[in-house]
Amino acid sequence: MTASATVRLDVPREDLFGIHNLPYGVYSLPGRDPRVGTRYGEHVVDLATLLGDDVFAGPTLNPFMAQGYDRWVQVRSAVTAALKEDVPRDALHPAADVTLHLPFDVADYVDFYASEHHAANLGRLFRPDNPEPLMPNWKHLPVGYHGRSASIVVSGTDIIRPAGQRKGPNDPAPVFGPSVRLDIEAELGFVVGTGSAPGEPVAAGQAEKHLFGVVLFNDWSARDIQAWEYVPLGPNLGKSFASTVSPWVVPLLALQEAKVRTPVQEPEVLPYLALDEPWGLDIGLEVEWNGQVVSRPPYAAMYWSPAQMLAHLTVNGAPTRTGDLFASGTISGPAKGQRGAFIELTWGGAEPVTVAGEQRTFLEDGDEVVLSATAPGAGGTRVGFGEARGRVVATRHGREI
Repeated sequence: MTASATVRLDVPREDLFGIHNLPYGVYSLPGRDPRVGTRYGEHVVDLATLLGDDVFAGPTLNPFMAQGYDRWVQVRSAVTAALKEDVPRDALHPAADVTLHLPFDVADYVDFYASEHHAANLGRLFRPDNPEPLMPNWKHLPVGYHGRSASIVVSGTDIIRPAGQRKGPNDPAPVFGPSVRLDIEAELGFVVGTGSAPGEPVAAGQAEKHLFGVVLFNDWSARDIQAWEYVPLGPNLGKSFASTVSPWVVPLLALQEAKVRTPVQEPEVLPYLALDEPWGLDIGLEVEWNGQVVSRPPYAAMYWSPAQMLAHLTVNGAPTRTGDLFASGTISGPAKGQRGAFIELTWGGAEPVTVAGEQRTFLEDGDEVVLSATAPGAGGTRVGFGEARGRVVATRHGREI
């Protein structure tokens, strides 16, 4: 290869997409098919060209993820080494010139409810006369529900306001129409790289061999539809219309410096959830509403760890597959400015917040919400996750069906 066909990239150490990160994603150029790449500084690097490996020449990460943990370690090492040398010019594309796609085919999706602060806030909102805001099971198991994988979309996709059945406290009967209490939930999503067979639970201590990486996750929520439908079986249409993920999957291997202890778990958990050191992640999120940061949820405050969520998901013998995704549930901290859902931030609409000079409670058509996040990286660096961006557009059908 001639010198003119290669280039040495100089990415500042403080760049959120530096050599310490190297997330995986799927990109395309105009008129070309999607391929797997990594983000390095202001470039997207084509991995099939960089490494000469056709597993990266397709439109999804699933074939690579299915190769397993040892292969993930090997490829990360190879990519790191290759980017420290001269790189083929035809492997490089300015990040501003590419279109980013959903990075993996989502096989199944489960959403958890792992923040004690969020669960307690909602308990106080919905059950104000109950002195105990948490339900009796909450500190014994990671509560979750099975969601709809087909409605998971990549950042930048418009969110169509859902319509459905709702009944307010003063309505004599249910009505049908567009949701009027449309909300967000700032979460992280965990991507399963290698699955598990039916009847073979994943031990909490083995979770890192199965978890490939982390994405930002916005679980859009129609609170009025949800409130009317969720008893006795839980969320359905209030959640199933859309969830937004960031296009870059940050490998769990890039987040070793971000590991922290979870909050103290009392009472003692059952053995299948026990870890010598239950680990969470020190990831700081920002929630931006129409260009204004309204909340900074701290993932380090989450009660249940990713490993415990995966162990609970599989303990009944449920299988997992490459591309399964489970989300953390709303991330909220103890302070008002750390609440990851607008139903909490505005206390059910009773305490509006000022957004771009306007008093607001829930989302209106045209509103845009952007989630972003960073975490500690190797050697005092920071790891970036990109963004999960979505704009609300009007429902596509009328008020009656």
